Amino acid sequence: MEVDRTGLQSDSTPAGPVRTCIGCRGRDSRSTLLRIVAVTDDRGHTTAAPDPRKRLPGRGAWLHPDIACLDLAVRRRALSRAFRCRVEGTDALRAWIEGMGSTTDRFSTATESGFDADEHPMSTQQ
Repeated sequence: MEVDRTGLQSDSTPAGPVRTCIGCRGRDSRSTLLRIVAVTDDRGHTTAAPDPRKRLPGRGAWLHPDIACLDLAVRRRALSRAFRCRVEGTDALRAWIEGMGSTTDRFSTATESGFDADEHPMSTQQ
């Protein structure tokens, strides 16, 4: 049991479906991981593509939306094992992750509200 910032004990397992990141092999909830799928083009080349809506058909794998986890998955050849075919490119996946990193940086500078701002969950004081 872990103690969260409110002082309450919480389970270390996340709620909901749990998946394993193919990069770092860490277990996390499905909502925090990015689903990736193997896409084959008309020339027969297979690449890894992001599936943020988690709706594309085919075999999927799960990855933290982090460049370090992607690099680790490529180095360990985890993409080819997860998709059970040779994956030749990760450019679209890398571009999507880098694009998401820049958008989260923009939103992290916004003013905080609620519990994060002054430790009162319903307070509007700054």
